[in-house]
Amino acid sequence: MKVKDYKDLKVWQKGIEIVDKIYSLTDNFPKEELYGLTNQMRRSAISIPSNISEGFVRNHSKEYIQFLYISLGSCAELDTQLVIAQKRNYVGQDKFNELTEDINYETRMLVSMINAVKRNT
Repeated sequence: MKVKDYKDLKVWQKGIEIVDKIYSLTDNFPKEELYGLTNQMRRSAISIPSNISEGFVRNHSKEYIQFLYISLGSCAELDTQLVIAQKRNYVGQDKFNELTEDINYETRMLVSMINAVKRNT
């Protein structure tokens, strides 16, 4: 079965879920973090599904892979920012564990997708 729309991709759907969770989490961050950690975490999270979708609509596999790698990098950024937020006591252990697992799952899906696209080129 050929995927016709990036919105059908589970990796994109999970990315959107992560964005929603990050927005909810950062709504409770201190106001002085609005232009710091809050903004950075939101931008990193948004970058994940945005680059998946942008790469999907490209007509070249090499470009698609490049955009998937950018999404992968955004996962690493977000994971690092989440650690910083926890160290600043902006996020509790349960929420930290949940989001870390979400990011790790997204990372694994992206790596699998990159490998699949590489095999099919």
